[in-house]
Amino acid sequence: MLDKTKAVRFAYNPNEHLGAMSVPIYQTTAYEFRDSEHAANLFELKELGNIYTRLNNPTTDIFEKRFCALENGYGAVATASGTAAIFYTFANVAQSGDNILVAKQCYGGTLTMAAHTIKRFGIEGRFFDIFNLDELVSQIDEKTKIIFFETIPNPAIEVADIEKIVQIANEHNILLCVDNTVATPILCKPLDLGADIVVHSTSKYCNGQGSAIGGIIVEGKSAAAKIKDNSRYAHFNEPDPSYHGLVYTDLDMPIFTLRARLALLRDFGGAPSPFNSWLNIQGMETLALRMEHISNSALEIAKFLEAHPKVLSVNYPGLESSKSYKNAQKYLKDGKASGLLSFVLDSKTAAQKVAESTKIFSLVVNIGDSKSIITHPASTTHQQLSKEELEAAGVDEGLIRLSIGLEDTQDLIADLKDALEKV
Repeated sequence: MLDKTKAVRFAYNPNEHLGAMSVPIYQTTAYEFRDSEHAANLFELKELGNIYTRLNNPTTDIFEKRFCALENGYGAVATASGTAAIFYTFANVAQSGDNILVAKQCYGGTLTMAAHTIKRFGIEGRFFDIFNLDELVSQIDEKTKIIFFETIPNPAIEVADIEKIVQIANEHNILLCVDNTVATPILCKPLDLGADIVVHSTSKYCNGQGSAIGGIIVEGKSAAAKIKDNSRYAHFNEPDPSYHGLVYTDLDMPIFTLRARLALLRDFGGAPSPFNSWLNIQGMETLALRMEHISNSALEIAKFLEAHPKVLSVNYPGLESSKSYKNAQKYLKDGKASGLLSFVLDSKTAAQKVAESTKIFSLVVNIGDSKSIITHPASTTHQQLSKEELEAAGVDEGLIRLSIGLEDTQDLIADLKDALEKV
């Protein structure tokens, strides 16, 4: 199957669900076992099946399989949010005394988690510039458990040289995780490019209407191969005392997402609701069509802003003037760079004034909605960062981020033109 067909049909047979054409919502917390032996077999992994919705659910299972297929993955586990997916990815490999390497050009919430929150767990977050990979290499040691970056960082909106980062991760036998939220599997498939793990906030482009929070972790076949007999990941290669002495690397299955389900969903409980999984399934069906329109519209708007006298600079990888243009052409399908772009004005005051003056763009901190959104990151999503951290993340105080939706492109340009005239 190709992407559009996968997004609509994969992992669902109506004949197995009373002929229902729409995937049913299995809105239940628990499932009745046939007998005591059946229950015991499920808990001992002798049989696979539904136990409790914190661990698995039929609606969520279809969502996981369908999204995994879009990413050309090997296994997937859905979570309550994109942030939960990132945290579980870190917690799945690192413990007290370990470190993780995270790109400076990442979403503000990810940077805060890596710099501060997981520090309380004894895990050190180290940071590198995607355009200075010597900085990445210099920080790797025997306690480094994962390298993490975004295909299109929010809100820096650049594209890294993915192949070079893959090469570094493989040379050091370290798992590589890519947050593919902004590009989506329609525009980029990091697992095909050599990444081991992909995460998404499915609340964004996957859902497409800002109606459901969700996240997902997808692993490629390379993850298990990299983990097996690797001293960095001893806990995957040794008996798990919390699960009857299970040794994950003895299993011929997607072990990274399996452990995330059996250990982290089990103990932390950040599972998606079946209804949210269903809403995200609906969004997936139109994802390819939306990404086509949104990318085309964003490029047209970026060109308008680049020519505007009050705009100091525009960040959009689809522009030929972008330092990421070559990487975008190389790694993104047909060079289409999704719907996220940003531009810089000469002051924080001017940026806030424009953000407050639009009539069609909504002043919101979400992205990936069918409705266009305007955000001033320095006072919202990245407000918790210092001035130095803002600069490292590529967030100028005068920067405005736009998430382009499905409105008519000319209406959006006219809205921005009117707002810019007010500063």
